[in-house]
Amino acid sequence: MRMSVKLFAAARQELARDTVLVDLPDRATVGDLRQALVAQYPHLAVWKDHLLFAIECEYAADEARIAPNAEVACFPPVSGG
Repeated sequence: MRMSVKLFAAARQELARDTVLVDLPDRATVGDLRQALVAQYPHLAVWKDHLLFAIECEYAADEARIAPNAEVACFPPVSGG
């Protein structure tokens, strides 16, 4: 399945776009998405283990399955004070 992933913060700046398309197998998990996203967009590899994902506005663990038409967002780690 082809998944549209919304990017936020530094991930959006790094790739210079708001959304990317990622090819995933059927019944993919967030962990599958993490691997595919970094493979397809190597600039994100620096954050690989720290990227957060949300499915339908709810944070999701790597084991969570992604429905074919789900709204998915990716957030890199943030810092500030």
